[in-house]
Amino acid sequence: MNRVGIEYLNFYGGSAYIDVKELFEARGLDAARFDNLLLYRKSVGMPWEDAVSNAVNAAKPIIDALTDDEKSRIELVVTASESGLDFGKSMSTYIHDLLGLGRDCRLYEVKQACFGGTAALESASTFVASNMSPGAKALVLATDVVYSTARGTYVEPSQGVGAVAMLVGDEPEVLDLDFQAYGSQGYEVMDTCRPLANLETGDADLSLLSYLDCLGKSYANYTAKVQGADFAATFDYLAFHTPFAGMVKGGHRKMMRDLYGMTTRDIDADFHKRVAPSLRACGDVGNVYSATLYLALSSLLTHAEITGPKRIGLFSYGSGCSSKFFSGVVTPASQRRLLDMRVQERLDDRYRLSMEEYDDVIDLNAEWGFGVQNKDVDTTGPEGLYRRKFEGSGLLVLDRVRGFHREYRWA
Repeated sequence: MNRVGIEYLNFYGGSAYIDVKELFEARGLDAARFDNLLLYRKSVGMPWEDAVSNAVNAAKPIIDALTDDEKSRIELVVTASESGLDFGKSMSTYIHDLLGLGRDCRLYEVKQACFGGTAALESASTFVASNMSPGAKALVLATDVVYSTARGTYVEPSQGVGAVAMLVGDEPEVLDLDFQAYGSQGYEVMDTCRPLANLETGDADLSLLSYLDCLGKSYANYTAKVQGADFAATFDYLAFHTPFAGMVKGGHRKMMRDLYGMTTRDIDADFHKRVAPSLRACGDVGNVYSATLYLALSSLLTHAEITGPKRIGLFSYGSGCSSKFFSGVVTPASQRRLLDMRVQERLDDRYRLSMEEYDDVIDLNAEWGFGVQNKDVDTTGPEGLYRRKFEGSGLLVLDRVRGFHREYRWA
């Protein structure tokens, strides 16, 4: 079988953030719960940033790195999101057009909460592996913007904004998938949901239990397919879906106890060696839903010591629920290609919002949710943020909505 996997990966995390500890204090949340989050900054979107503009801003550096021939071989564009802009028309149509891709292309969108990015990657990699169009590539965009802020709850500090773009093909320099090595677990559970455009609700305790249950059982399903797989020995590093890093730490701890009966000291050492590198960017952005696992992969490639081929174990979970444990191989070349995208550099360059600015921004963002029509974007923003971070940057921004049609421009 031909190789298949991720050829390029990039993350766009917006232009602004709020300090999570400051947010905790301003909302009167219990400071004792702060340390468990392992979350320090969270990205905040502006009114001129939406799920489409974020996806395009993640994808454009990848598209710009391609030759004309490589660009012409993109025959599938798949978006994954819980932040769709239309019940029928997928965001992939906007993204495909804005990136100037060829018209001999299939465009669609998938949804399954935070599992969506993995569902899209699975669809793209299966298309490439089928060899139905030899040499074809697929572009995957996992992009979410949360207009429901859950203001004043413990969910609010974890809600980030951003998008991941992945080019999938048969020269997988970023992640060479172990294509037939995976395990799944899925069932109906009402742990979290978005029954209304501006409402995210659910049972946080049930969500944690479902996440842990799916981690254990999807890995057990993986071992049933992959002879000799060993959670402690097979994978040099691990990257999990990260609603907040403390949840990943709890999941890793449970696996090591259940499988090996390890002491707390040995578990902590393993966590810092194999898991912690994947969490640094997640603690800097927050939960970006369908994109979060791949933000964790980006973080791992940025911060891990990769001196040769390394096998990565990946766990994807989406509420409701669907999950998958799978694996792939990265190399020093993977790290170089990711570092070329300057993800951490751009995150470090975000503007720090004050609490007053943050509250103003999320009030403005509430006006731009699902169904908005006939509205122009106001780019005045906090402290001239548009002028300093966007003007002349070449980034895509939302300009206006005419009828229900969204119109964008390059800043």
